[in-house]
Amino acid sequence: MQSSQLKRREFMTLLGGAAVSWPLAARAQQPAPPVVGVIDGGFADPRVVVPFKQGLGDLGFVEGHNVTIEYRWADSRYDRLPELAADLVQRQVSAIAVPSNTPASRAAKVATATIPIVFGVGDDPVRLGLVASLSRPGGNATGINFFIGELAAKRLGLLHEFVPAASRIVVLANPTDAMRTSSNVRDLEAAARALGLQIIVLMASTNEEIDAAFSTIARERADALFVLADSFFGARRVHLAILAARHAVPAAYGQRDYAEAGGLMSYGTNLADARRQVGVYTGRILKGEKPADLPVLQPTKFEFIINLQTAKTLGLDVPPTLLARADEVIE
Repeated sequence: MQSSQLKRREFMTLLGGAAVSWPLAARAQQPAPPVVGVIDGGFADPRVVVPFKQGLGDLGFVEGHNVTIEYRWADSRYDRLPELAADLVQRQVSAIAVPSNTPASRAAKVATATIPIVFGVGDDPVRLGLVASLSRPGGNATGINFFIGELAAKRLGLLHEFVPAASRIVVLANPTDAMRTSSNVRDLEAAARALGLQIIVLMASTNEEIDAAFSTIARERADALFVLADSFFGARRVHLAILAARHAVPAAYGQRDYAEAGGLMSYGTNLADARRQVGVYTGRILKGEKPADLPVLQPTKFEFIINLQTAKTLGLDVPPTLLARADEVIE
């Protein structure tokens, strides 16, 4: 009898030990969460990170819970992008996401032909060499084309409608992204000829060069300013709006953030939604889908924003036809 009770106690002890050790063993065998590398040519910016993480969350991935995110910011120094992309490749991340930056997307594509890449670019990704075609990317990259470059001619037309007396337009461009700048300027020059406008291209990649550009605008008596889309300028949107107001020059931009910061008008894609879509595609890839099978997405809705307060400060009467077409009027 005692022997039987002893054996039963020994069995229960072993069973209790197993009950404790099984969960520990199970936890030890669970794979580490996937690591996503995020790379951008600009500065650490919640406008980039928040919608991207929302897109990941739509697929059930939450940072710090079941996915780890490694961020790499070039701080507008595009020459650092190859090094930052190579670092993510060396860390063997599960995927590289570029929520909205063309130079960073190209750097990621050069750095790896095997790690999945989800990009957000403002220009034709086929022409950039990122994919074979929009419907069949065919390689390790796919993503969103949010048409900032292609919409430049349309934005120039809106600026011309806004300020019909303006004939000499300064175009502010970032020379450090030479490929995209050259393409966008070429498209703008063709659009300007069709509208009978004269284009003056000024380059700026530092704060001092932005200030110098506005001095040139004043000296040359330019009628309006057209800022090409670029993360360097985006990080300085308040500075640009202040200078435009100080020099009393009407200015057009490619993203609503500029108009919200005091810029006269903007026309372009809803970048928050585009960045969220990059997160969604990244989540789908983490779940096992391949970039080659995910077609490049293109937006169907574009935002035209007018800052009415800025127009009044500049002494401009907004044409009623433009007010009627605006998606939002900031008063």
